[in-house]
Amino acid sequence: MAEAGYGRQSFKWPTRGFALAAALLLSACSTIVPKTTAPITAPPPTVTVPTKPIQGALPEDQARHRVALLVPLTGPNAAVGQSIANAAALALADTGGKDLRITNYDTAPGASAAAAKALADGNGLLLGPLLAEDVRAVSAAAAAARVPVIAFSNDATVTADNVWLLGFSPVQSIDRVVRYARSKGLTRFAGLMPQGAYGRNASGILIRSVEAAGGTVVAMQNYDRSAASLQAAITKLAKVKYDAVLIADSGRIAVRTAPLINKAAGGPVRLLGTELWNAEPGLSAAPAMAGAWFASVDDETFGQLATRYRARYGRSPYRLASLGYDAVLLTARVAKDWKRNDPFPIDKLTDQGGFAGVDGAFRFSEGHVAERALAVHQIGPGGGTTVSPAPKGF
Repeated sequence: MAEAGYGRQSFKWPTRGFALAAALLLSACSTIVPKTTAPITAPPPTVTVPTKPIQGALPEDQARHRVALLVPLTGPNAAVGQSIANAAALALADTGGKDLRITNYDTAPGASAAAAKALADGNGLLLGPLLAEDVRAVSAAAAAARVPVIAFSNDATVTADNVWLLGFSPVQSIDRVVRYARSKGLTRFAGLMPQGAYGRNASGILIRSVEAAGGTVVAMQNYDRSAASLQAAITKLAKVKYDAVLIADSGRIAVRTAPLINKAAGGPVRLLGTELWNAEPGLSAAPAMAGAWFASVDDETFGQLATRYRARYGRSPYRLASLGYDAVLLTARVAKDWKRNDPFPIDKLTDQGGFAGVDGAFRFSEGHVAERALAVHQIGPGGGTTVSPAPKGF
């Protein structure tokens, strides 16, 4: 792609783009919650897969590096996958597209088959897949072909020597909101955790983050999302006095539980949430959510991307669309050092200065998970406000 001024801490959009401010569980879900409430119908893929792939080396296109985008384009997550693909196409256009050729591969029929086709077609980098189980399905074949994977999952258990994760991390989100709460004088924390892998992970993160911040976890309860289970867990929590409670679940669950928590506690308590809340609009419409805090990426620049997305595609993007956009920006930046017929320069991903994108500053840690600059948001009757801005860089 064109180099277009994409630096480590700031990025200027091409003339046909817009200004970007430089500068966290979908990995195991079968369906994904959109940022917008309007239903999205998946349009045809913006980039077609070659019908007769050439085995081995780069097929026909020696002037550009071939990059595969592995997302679901059919099935229950098709709208999300297409939204990511559309945003990736916007990024390709915004950066000129002269160095890269992005080809879409549908993971819904099988991520392993999609990756095999992408590798046979000569792609030197895989962007995606979206779900953790799909990342596991493609990583071994990609490693054997010496092709790195920059996946959209946030499940750190799927990382590998050749697998990097760009997804929004619950680890970082919980740690950020806990540290902010401690800075405001809150010391006694409780946790309301769903049963399953996400809840278990969130429980461990909460304990470590609270201890590191100098607070105390005084209570922790699990539930199975049934009304009876939620009520029982909240009733048990109320037996202990706490300053704040982390609801490690979607915004929809938080809306259901917030009034029950306040009633059981005998008055409003500080609610804390995770990065999942950023994917759901309308939380401010629930009175019991007023004053709740959660940490996530800043939405300001995503709003600009969403405006351009609607102008081009006639519909609103899913919140995860930014991952497709930023993955292409990152690839374009690193591709400056990608020599023809050489493997993708994966060592360039560990630039400690980080990168800038729609979701703010980010860099990859030694654990291959994107470390992000996160803001703390407060929910209020008139909408959300930022009470602690995200750092501009590292």
